[in-house]
Amino acid sequence: MLRIVLFLVLIALAAAGAAWVADQPGDLVLTAGSFRISTTLPRFVFLLGLFAASVVLVWSILTMIWRMPGRLRRRRHDKRHARGRHAITHGLLAIGHGDSALARRHAEAARRHAPNDPLALLLHAQSAQLEGNRDEAQRVFRAMAEREDTRLLGLRGLFIEAQRADDAVGAVMIAEEAIKLSPSATWASHAVLGFRCARGDWSGALAILDSNLSAGLIDKPTYRRQRGVLLAARALELETMDRDVARESAMEAVKLAPTLVPAAVLAAKFESEAHQVRRAMKLVEAAWLANPHPDLAEAYAHVKLGDSAWHRLQRVETLAAKTAADKPGYVEGQLAIARAAIEASEFARAREALTPYLKDPTQRVALLMAELERAEHGDSGRARAWTLRAVRARLDPAWTADGYVSDRWRPVSPVTGRLDAFQWQTPVASLPSDKGPTLESSAFEEAMLAASPPKRVTAAPSEAAVEPPEAAPVPAPAAQDNSPPPAKDAIKEVAKEAAKETAKEAAEQAAKETAEADEAAVTSPEPANPAPPPAESSPPAATPVFRTRADLGKPASAPIQTVIPIVRAPDDPGIDDDGPSDEFTEQIGTPKAQAKAQAGGWRGFWSRWGA
Repeated sequence: MLRIVLFLVLIALAAAGAAWVADQPGDLVLTAGSFRISTTLPRFVFLLGLFAASVVLVWSILTMIWRMPGRLRRRRHDKRHARGRHAITHGLLAIGHGDSALARRHAEAARRHAPNDPLALLLHAQSAQLEGNRDEAQRVFRAMAEREDTRLLGLRGLFIEAQRADDAVGAVMIAEEAIKLSPSATWASHAVLGFRCARGDWSGALAILDSNLSAGLIDKPTYRRQRGVLLAARALELETMDRDVARESAMEAVKLAPTLVPAAVLAAKFESEAHQVRRAMKLVEAAWLANPHPDLAEAYAHVKLGDSAWHRLQRVETLAAKTAADKPGYVEGQLAIARAAIEASEFARAREALTPYLKDPTQRVALLMAELERAEHGDSGRARAWTLRAVRARLDPAWTADGYVSDRWRPVSPVTGRLDAFQWQTPVASLPSDKGPTLESSAFEEAMLAASPPKRVTAAPSEAAVEPPEAAPVPAPAAQDNSPPPAKDAIKEVAKEAAKETAKEAAEQAAKETAEADEAAVTSPEPANPAPPPAESSPPAATPVFRTRADLGKPASAPIQTVIPIVRAPDDPGIDDDGPSDEFTEQIGTPKAQAKAQAGGWRGFWSRWGA
């Protein structure tokens, strides 16, 4: 609206000016030597305006002609740049959805249209990485590292390629160069910190940590925690070499991170050696409330040197009482009580602590039960059954970081190099599942766990343990013998017919006797009567040399004898000829001669076949 009003005002002023000029009387005379021009004022003003417009038009045409090459170059450059940007955009999208061929085509187009664009170099390198061309990717990243604007990006790419090639030294050298260029580069500081921790350069790691705090990469609580982790690692390494530095590092670590288990355990150990029992107990209690751990219980039990096993049990019970029954760490206290009770020979207290966890025991619970059975009753059988059960039991919590399970605490993860990555938790492999167990307990194991402790029994020498005899093949009668008899050629045809009839009768009789024996064995526990002797018949005729399988009769089954069942472990390899060495054989009192009759394995196999 304002522009319209302004336009109308300008038109009105122009019209007023033109009217004023037209109303002016008189003539305008221009004289130059003999040249003289006379005209009116309005006409002169009109001609002057026309001349000015002509001059401006001519100047514009000349300027346009002068600037035309430059404009053409800029237009061509803009088109190439637009095509390069288009190729870069679609190339990065192709890399995002994993189309290596399309990404390579767009990378070639971007390199052709925008060769100096940093994004074109990045697209070229990433397309080479997607295709698996490591050499080409490294070449492009080196070219990027030589440029001022892409130097840090090129170093980052070279670092990744060195990691993929398992060149740890080269990767750390690149990261150290990058951290000199930009101390705030998170990836570089993380790599250098992990490498120095893996090398045991704790002073250098602490320097990198201070640099991260100054650059604002970490906050103050994280800095305190990570510094405590590094100091605890240094104290553990110097515990046997430089105890003064180790003690100083451990005390500073437990001040910075009171809930760090290794720092609390080591600091409590140093305080206990200095006879500062109360201070050591406070350090362990503070860490126990945040994260119950077996090492804390062990340190708390031995916080006072020279105490008896009973006093250690009382101290562990005091520590375990600080954790409520509904907390996840309550089981650690009960297991610590069971361990201390076994050492103090308080077996009833140990069994009471382990009883709530026997339905679904973990490996530590099963091993503690095995130790308890061996220490309390001297029952090696039940101890071995619990040991077998520990193999199939769920895993206990362990130091875990990025899927890696370690038997001890470590300051950094060996998988990713992350600081303070290890946590005391149950490994992923033993988390509960809705599927049934792959390994089930055997019948022997359940029988051993359910049975009472065995007693020593001495068997009489005359009582021999007999295994169930296997059905021995009955010697075939003469009519079934396929060996060629010394018969004459004249009687062979007659002998064949007579042998066929005799074989059929013998087969029917043997089948009938076998069926009667099987029926008697199923219906009656008494041993079956031996089969009646066959009736006398005419002298058998000569047997033919060859006979079909259908003509052969079944042999009569052997009589079933009364057996004495013997309980034997499924993994028992048998008894050697030197005498019974298995503990189950000793418990039932089997003498040496009977042990040979009960031999298993290959000796038992040959003994059953009469070898």
